[in-house]
Amino acid sequence: MTTTTMPTPAAVTPPERRRAGKYLAFFLAGEEYALEILAVNEIIGVQPITRVPRTPPYIRGVINLRGKVISIADLRAKFGLEPAATPETVIIVVQVHGVPMGVLVDRVSEVVSIAEGDVEETPSFGADVETDYLLGIGKVNGRVRLLLDIERVLSTQDICQMPSVCELQLD
Repeated sequence: MTTTTMPTPAAVTPPERRRAGKYLAFFLAGEEYALEILAVNEIIGVQPITRVPRTPPYIRGVINLRGKVISIADLRAKFGLEPAATPETVIIVVQVHGVPMGVLVDRVSEVVSIAEGDVEETPSFGADVETDYLLGIGKVNGRVRLLLDIERVLSTQDICQMPSVCELQLD
C-alpha cells in the first residue's frame, strides 16, 4: 500500500515574483522605498484632499485628477509611521488591482534599475511580523531600498474601502 503525503505549509512555496527591473525610489520618514515603475501612472504635487468620513485612518480622502476622482492613501499612516513634520509634497498615482489611486510620500528620489542579483530576500523578523508586502531588499549604489509590492501594501480589501471605488460600485 502506498501513501501520499501532502506537503506541509512550510514546504509550499509561493509563486516566484519577478524582482529585477526599474523602480521608482521615494522616501518615507527618512527611509528609502521603491515601487515597480510599471505600477506607476504619474507623479503629481500634493493638492487639496477632500476627507471622506468613516474611512480608515490611512485613507486621507479623494482628489479630482483631471476630472476623475481618485482615492489617496497615506503610506506613513499605513505603515504606522509618525506623521511628517513637514507636509507631504508628492502623490504617486499607481494602478492597484486595476484601480488608479494615489499614495502620499515625503519625496521622490529617482528611477533605478535593479538587477536580480542586487535583490536580497526579506529577512525574517519573527512569526508576528508580516513582510509579505515586500518583494525584497534592493541594494543599489551602496544604498538599501525596501522594494514594495503595491498590490500587497494595499490589498483588495483596502481598495474596496476606497471612496472613489465605492462610488463606482454604486453606479
